[in-house]
Order: sequence, then C-alpha cells, then structure tokens
Amino acid sequence: MQVREYALLTTDQTAHTSLDVGVISPTTYDWLVDISRSWQDTERQLIIENQKVLKLGSYVGFLQSPTGESIEILPKTDLGQQNSRQARTILQNMLQSALHLPAREYGQANLLRMDTPIHEWIYSQFLTELKTLNTKGLRFHYNRIEQNSYFIRGQLDIIKQQRQPPGKAHLFHIRHDVFSPDRLENRLIKTALDYVHSQCQQTENWRLANELSHQLSAIEAISQPLDKLNQWQMTKLTRHYELIRPWCKLILEKLNPNFQKGQHKGIALLFPMQRLYEDYVAVCLNTLVSSPWTLKTQAATEHLLTHQSKQHEQSKPWFQLKPDLLLQKGAMNQVMDCKWKLIDASASNTDTKYNIHQADLYQLFAYGQKYQQGSGHMMLIYPKHHDFENPLPPFYFSDELVLWAVPFCLESSTLIPGNWIQFFPALGLINYNSQLKAI
Repeated sequence: MQVREYALLTTDQTAHTSLDVGVISPTTYDWLVDISRSWQDTERQLIIENQKVLKLGSYVGFLQSPTGESIEILPKTDLGQQNSRQARTILQNMLQSALHLPAREYGQANLLRMDTPIHEWIYSQFLTELKTLNTKGLRFHYNRIEQNSYFIRGQLDIIKQQRQPPGKAHLFHIRHDVFSPDRLENRLIKTALDYVHSQCQQTENWRLANELSHQLSAIEAISQPLDKLNQWQMTKLTRHYELIRPWCKLILEKLNPNFQKGQHKGIALLFPMQRLYEDYVAVCLNTLVSSPWTLKTQAATEHLLTHQSKQHEQSKPWFQLKPDLLLQKGAMNQVMDCKWKLIDASASNTDTKYNIHQADLYQLFAYGQKYQQGSGHMMLIYPKHHDFENPLPPFYFSDELVLWAVPFCLESSTLIPGNWIQFFPALGLINYNSQLKAI
C-alpha cells in the first residue's frame, strides 16, 4: 500500500483508496495503535476517537505489521495527485544526502530503484556494497584459541599441562592463533545479511542475498548486535568498510524487529520529514557556499531573553534560538530556515497570506533581532511545487530587516533563482546568475 504524509488509514473496506486514504485490516490497525502508544512523539500517529481511523503525521518511510501488511509512506511533494514514483525517488535522494548514506548504481539498478519500495531499496544498496566489499576481500584477524589437543600446535601451556588430571595426561593443553574473518565488523554485517535474506521480496535482492550468505557462511551472526555497533572499529585497515557501515547500521537499528525494544514484531522505519528536509537542504547548499563564507547548521549561540530569578544572583539566558542554517563571515550572519510546508503563491489575500504560518514569521523576526542585530536579509526555504514555483516578493519586518520566501527544487536540489540572489553573496552568485539567464 502506498500513501503519503497526513494520509488517513481506515478499516472501512468500502472506502475509496488513494495516496491520502488507505484501507488496512483490523489487526494492522490494532498493531499501529499499540506501537503508537510506545512512541514519545505523538505526531507519528494521531488516533481519531470513536472511529477505526488513524491519521499519519509528517513522517515518511515504511511500516509492516506482524501479519505482513505493508504501508509505504511517501513525502507529500504536491498539493494535487502527485507521481508516486517521483516522490519515492525524491525520498531516496533525500535519505542518501541527509543521512550521509553512500549509494552505488550498477547496470539495471537505476530502473530497480525507481519501482522498489523504500525498504527493498535499502536492502539493494546494502547488498551491492557487500558484494563490492566481498570482492575486495574481507578483513581477517588473528583469534587466540586455547584447547586440549592430541597434537602440539602453537604454544604448549606448561602450567596448565602440569595440572592436567591423570585421565587427560595424554592431551596437550595448547594455545595458538587462527587467521579468521570472524571479527566484530564481519559478524555485524553477517547479522544484517541474514535479516535481509529472510525478509527481502525482490527477486534480485533475494538472489544476491542468497549468494552472499553462502560466501559468508563461515562467519557467525550476533544475537544482540545493537550492543556491539559502537564497537565497530574504523582504522586504516578497515577503511574499505566505510561505505557499507551506514547501510548495515540502518538495517540493524531501524528495520530488524528482533533487535527493537519491546514485543512488537513488525517493521517501523520512519523518518521525520521536517528534519529530513532540513538536513537535505543543508547538504545541497553547503556545496554552493563560497569562501570566506561558511554554512553552520543548528546554530545555538543566542537566546530569546535573559532572566534573573530569586534563586540566582546573575541573569540566566532563556529560550535558545536555533535557526536551521546560518551563513557566517566573521561577525556577519545571515539566517536561513527550512519549512516542510506547501505554501500557495497565488493566495496573496489578507486572509490566507500564502498559507504562511504566523508563528514562523515571529520565529524569523526573533532570529533576525538576535543573530543579525535587526538588519540584513534572511530566507525561508519551502519546497517547490506547482503552486509555488518562484520566489515571493520580499517581506519587510522593517526598512533594515528583510525576509525572502524561496522555493527549493527537490529534483534539481537547488534554490530557485530570483531577486534574492544579490543579497546572499555566499550562495554561489555566479552559478545562480547563469541559471537566471537560462530561465
């Protein structure tokens, strides 16, 4: 089943299904209600009272109930009927960039990733990296073995040999080293591989997982891998493991129900869309920032106010201000904030106000006062869609403090050029000028 953010999930089998409405079984409904109670963030699922209906929040990803019923949640990239394949591709690109996940494409992989659910796509990326790693060669190390043997191999432990009971006097207590691939990193990879092999449905994924399982059969899996993930060693000798590590970690932490806390046996792979969008925009814009400017994410050096309470002799800063992005050059700052909301450029009347939330403007005003001393240019970055294709005219908090609302194209991973360019010299002015001339 494919739905998108804020979709309704109902048990009413007569309901008309779409990207905004999905029909699920009563068993899956009960499972979703059960796991939603264990989530601290109530935005993931909103239960509507007295109805067998759930409303999704601004989260994307994949859900699979213990009965096998699967729900793929795509980003809401358009107000109307969006292209689900396009939305899935955008989600994959955002995950790769925002989570710093490596990606490879071989042969038909481009075609595969377009029609593959998000969890199968993750399996595919993991298996591709593992195949490459196995071709280069897994890292072996020496394991110390102590045993009783009929033959002497390695070193004879004299003290333990002297303490051998009479019935075992004919055995030698020895210790020796075995050059083996059975090291922690390989065991974590094998654990993830075993899970992928048992869960994947795509024919190509299953074939590759089966092939690799035979090749890595000498390596033992780990029963509790989440406790061992932080022991993964990143050294010069394991540098070629860097590409597979994030995929392995994602599978073990997010996808495998046997390693999740609690008794739920389904899959809940969910990403907050607002955070995903913020990280994705930051990664894309960071490639445009030109020296001596730098781009800082989640700056937290300023507070809304200070307050001296009766319990403290000195004033304490209250309410930390954390803009998503901050362009810096020496003492100069320019605030940029990302909002995963679909605004309407045609709704410029005094009632709707482009569907911009008033609270967002209050927030930017506070940023401007504290980070820019009440002067300069700031930017609100919204996703581009068919009702918001060009930057809006500037908003003036005052003659000195100006705010721009600019669309970000998720397909080209760039801000849409406009008059704002001349006021943001850090963002690759030459590149945007060429785009503006092309338009």
